Amino acid sequence: MSKAQSTPPERPTTLEYPFLRREFLTALETSGSACAETGWQPLHIVAGDDPKKITMPLYLKDHSMGEYVFDHAWANAYHQSGLNYYPKLVSSIPFTPSTGPRINGIQSAEGCYTNIMEQVLERAAEQDVSSWHILFPSNENLQGFANQPLLNRHGVQYHWFNRGYACFDDYLAAMNSRKRKMVRRERAQVAAQDITVSVELGEQIDDNTWQLFHQLYQRTYAKRNGSRGYLTEEFFKQISVTMPEQIAMAVARKKDRAIACALYFFDDESLYGRYWGSLGEYNHLHFELCYYTGIEFAIRRGLTRYDAGAQGEHKIVRGFEPVCTHSLHWIKHPEFRQAIDRFIHQERIAVAQHIEQATAILPFKTDDLPLS
Repeated sequence: MSKAQSTPPERPTTLEYPFLRREFLTALETSGSACAETGWQPLHIVAGDDPKKITMPLYLKDHSMGEYVFDHAWANAYHQSGLNYYPKLVSSIPFTPSTGPRINGIQSAEGCYTNIMEQVLERAAEQDVSSWHILFPSNENLQGFANQPLLNRHGVQYHWFNRGYACFDDYLAAMNSRKRKMVRRERAQVAAQDITVSVELGEQIDDNTWQLFHQLYQRTYAKRNGSRGYLTEEFFKQISVTMPEQIAMAVARKKDRAIACALYFFDDESLYGRYWGSLGEYNHLHFELCYYTGIEFAIRRGLTRYDAGAQGEHKIVRGFEPVCTHSLHWIKHPEFRQAIDRFIHQERIAVAQHIEQATAILPFKTDDLPLS
């Protein structure tokens, strides 16, 4: 092996949003997870002549799978009207419903958003698409695109926030008595099944554990809807080598045998819970790996937020707070644009009502409730 091959890749000293890293996107595409064959044809906006310097991810899609912003009703309405909704353009991180930047490095540059809009509309004309969708953009991106002809759709997720907790018991102390006892009871029942849980950082995760994790990941999808998971084993192999400094895995063991795993990514501010799987049914093990162990890890690292993934209203009683998410949409057809705008307006009202109602049932003592 040559010296160049044996030298490990240089690791960043500042851990930024992991999913826009070139290593993450490259692994998705070269592993066969997100590529033309799976309906994710890369047409990225790039800076200059270097195709590796992605300014904004952009995919040509002929379906709506793996996006987590659901537009199937829009596609059906197009079809019923004798129009084609697909292909469409999507700027997102495939299979990753985590809010974050969708533009690399130049968010504050004057005219950058107008320039990107112009480039995307050129691609839209070339590919004869119906629409362009930016999924889960950061607040900075929302503000940057505010003057562009894009519709802003609202959604909701549930995130945990670190309000200066020194340990997990500090977090529990902020809860009302009933919910505090519930969490302690659930964690105790995991331990009562002779299950221990540890968190391994990326470089500590061995090949056998990665192999098991992929099997469990596929098992979760098969159990949920009878399908295969979007991500290939090669994807996980690649990120384990190219970006281990932003990966952690919670591993549950019973009599020294690994029985369940949950995969996290993290940066300097946030933890992102992404995938999990288990060999069997164990009381409250999902809550332990996907919520409580993640909260403990976030507190130890001084992270301010834990995004544990899409959906899941059962997170509310465990202290995950409702937050508004966004997506931006350019719709070419003027009449459908008007109809979708009306739909989005009504949906936004419902989302706001849900957030208000969910906030009201958070399990915290009155003095610890988040400010509205």
